[in-house]
Amino acid sequence: MGKKRIAKKEEGTAAEGAKAHGASKTPKKKVTSGVLYVESTYNNTRAAFTDTAGNVLVWSSSGSLGFKGAKKGTPFAASKVGDLVGEKAQALGAKEAAVVVKGTGSGRESTVRAFAARGIDLTSIKDMTPVPHNGPQPKKPRKI
Repeated sequence: MGKKRIAKKEEGTAAEGAKAHGASKTPKKKVTSGVLYVESTYNNTRAAFTDTAGNVLVWSSSGSLGFKGAKKGTPFAASKVGDLVGEKAQALGAKEAAVVVKGTGSGRESTVRAFAARGIDLTSIKDMTPVPHNGPQPKKPRKI
């Protein structure tokens, strides 16, 4: 078959490698307040947590979490997105956030609920869904 390799433990290398890897995962920027932007369409839900200046610190979408096809637009997938963004924002030290929701998908509410369940206080919720006031001109009737 082949030779079996026997791994020998060395005293300092494994712990140092794990420590160095964990150090890169710690957040470099500490933020106490920010803005959560949620865009929910019929096909997907995206969420981004920014600082007050608008610089994106954390983002996620239901497609990036591994949901495919019609499952991306479900409230369950949206709640997983909100949970992940809330967890990462909490690691940054976020205590309060304003929420801006955009779109008409089914994941609007569940994303915000999952984010708030992480213990971050929501200061305001704005609905910035674009609404057409007049829209495109309809087609002219056919001349036969």
